[in-house]
Amino acid sequence: MSEIIEICRQAREASYALSAASRATKDAALHAMAAALRENADTIVAANAKDVAAAREAGTPESTVDRLALDAGRVDAMAAGLAQLAGLVDPVGEVVRGYTLPNGLELRQVRVPFGVVGIIYEARPNVTADAAGICLKSGNAVLLRGSSSAAASNAAIIDVLRSAAASAGLPADVIQGVPGDRAAVKELMQARGFVDVLIPRGGAGLIQTVVSESTVPVIETGVGNCHVYVDAEADLDLALTILLNAKTQRPSVCNAAESLLVHADVADEFLAAALPALADAGVTVHGDPAVVAAGKDIVPATDEDFGAEYNSLDLSAAVVPSLEAAVEHIRKYSSSHTEAIITKSQAAARRFVQAVDSAAVVVNASTRFTDGGEFGFGAEIGISTQKLHARGPMGLPEMTSTKYVVIGEGQIRD
Repeated sequence: MSEIIEICRQAREASYALSAASRATKDAALHAMAAALRENADTIVAANAKDVAAAREAGTPESTVDRLALDAGRVDAMAAGLAQLAGLVDPVGEVVRGYTLPNGLELRQVRVPFGVVGIIYEARPNVTADAAGICLKSGNAVLLRGSSSAAASNAAIIDVLRSAAASAGLPADVIQGVPGDRAAVKELMQARGFVDVLIPRGGAGLIQTVVSESTVPVIETGVGNCHVYVDAEADLDLALTILLNAKTQRPSVCNAAESLLVHADVADEFLAAALPALADAGVTVHGDPAVVAAGKDIVPATDEDFGAEYNSLDLSAAVVPSLEAAVEHIRKYSSSHTEAIITKSQAAARRFVQAVDSAAVVVNASTRFTDGGEFGFGAEIGISTQKLHARGPMGLPEMTSTKYVVIGEGQIRD
């Protein structure tokens, strides 16, 4: 048996014990994991420093380095996230629907864990703790395969979390790292029967590889080419405030705005204010001819720009003649993550919400709110841009399946 299949087998065995664990046991494990992260913060930060140094030496963009880097504050935030998970309602055992059939059978549809969840992700080592905690709370054993750029960080975090889970009475193998090269990752993607679901988190290349090559069912978390559309009836001051927040508050994340669309009726006035403000914030604008003509130092945009998830202080921009043209642009270039409209018109807002088919559609607010924590879920495993099983931020309920429990008193079918 290969090393990867043996890891998967161990996870399967551990998942049986976890699925039977009480909420009290799981919450105790989460609190122990949070405390262990804080107690071992120096060790984790030291391991992370090796990854950061190697990334910089390799010429990694600073936006990616920012996603990779940990300090005491970020480790504490990881710990706080685990402690917060302990306070959330356990989805396992929730009755989704239930009733008594005419023949007297009692029918209940209840939430149950998937069993074994594999997560393949890039760069951000905080995902290691987040994913481990969410999977544990929802009753799933987890196989964590981070990128090689965060290998030292992830190994240190996983060691801490495994020991803490074991101290609370759970099998350490409910949390495991998946070692090895790309061949090992491919083996994980082919481990149907050992792994119940795979969730890729990262860039378009990683996600497409997992979706295309996996025989294990995949929940696709998408890249974020998010749009902000400034309508003809927008409050332009409000629009500028929202745009700057959506683009610059944290440009390296998937819910940051990557594209600006402006209705032609307000383009002159809005761009006259927005382009200098974006420049002052360090944003490079890649614009269509109308945007290039409206400002200084605008980079002419290509089709690739309009389809890009920059994860940096870059923004594509275009002037559109109508709301319908904005919708058509979004349909062509969007990754179906989050799109926002800024408008005072209820009719325009309703039309935009109806016509735009993305996981989240926002009216008069920043795209940065598409997040499990901001939605009140307490935590998220990722943001799904597909339409099966889950869509949008995936909280604890989305990390479960269901089964039917049928209780009778001797009924037989005619």
